[in-house]
Amino acid sequence: MNFFQWLDVRVSAKVTILLAVLLIARSGVAEDVTKSAHGSELDRGFSGLYNLDFSGAEKDFEKWHADHPDDPMGPASEAAGYLFSEFNRLGVLEAQFYENDKAFAGRPTLTPDPNTRDHFRAAIEVTERLAHARLEKDSKDRDALLALTLSSGLQADYAALIEKRNLASLHFTKDASFWAQQLLGECQDCYDALLATGFSKYIIGSMSAPVRWILRLGGLPADKDGGIADLQTTAEHGHYLAPFARILLAIAYVRERNTKRAMELLLRLQHDFPNNVLFSREIARLQSR
Repeated sequence: MNFFQWLDVRVSAKVTILLAVLLIARSGVAEDVTKSAHGSELDRGFSGLYNLDFSGAEKDFEKWHADHPDDPMGPASEAAGYLFSEFNRLGVLEAQFYENDKAFAGRPTLTPDPNTRDHFRAAIEVTERLAHARLEKDSKDRDALLALTLSSGLQADYAALIEKRNLASLHFTKDASFWAQQLLGECQDCYDALLATGFSKYIIGSMSAPVRWILRLGGLPADKDGGIADLQTTAEHGHYLAPFARILLAIAYVRERNTKRAMELLLRLQHDFPNNVLFSREIARLQSR
């Protein structure tokens, strides 16, 4: 086993960091997405994703893209919808998948739907083209920076959780963290962007010292307590990603054997998104212990 194979094995057990950038969104407005039923199509679309209403979310994202053809967040959101629906179809969203390293390392190889994969890749291509075009005009364009964060994160998730290409996914994760830091440098109250680094810090901070050292050399931060703090900030003050930060915090608490805190978060998510059966299943699983 060479060095990269060894690192791939060690990292694969912890690659849940990639979920941290699954749904990087557009702003840091301290308004919960559940209160945005009458907001923009992006508000309704992301709320639909949390409720597992993928067809409704797709229509909302397509409407936003049609009305804002130069905005990279339109196709970026469409790509998120394609990936999230594929995760749901393949069972990737089941929380017990991430409860411990053994369960994650033993996850099965999945067979993606080729049509969904093609739509996903096409949306990613449009996102990056539009985002870079806007950055050429204004290097501080917030929507462009967030769209590139999202694009890199989605590709990281696809590589890790569907294709099981863990080293490739780390490359995309590093890119997502870079773009998120660029955004935070321009917008300190864009709280959603903290999600891109929060869970990464937590997971890498949970690794053994040699692996933490190697990944830090590669530009990936390791700060377990700081990661939890970032997630808590997003959970309390984020906009589109406040619910997703709660999901990641619940996963972290399950891994830390803090069932009480995990249950509190899951019960809140179940209340806010009653059509998402995954929350009810996880609550029942934890209660059965």
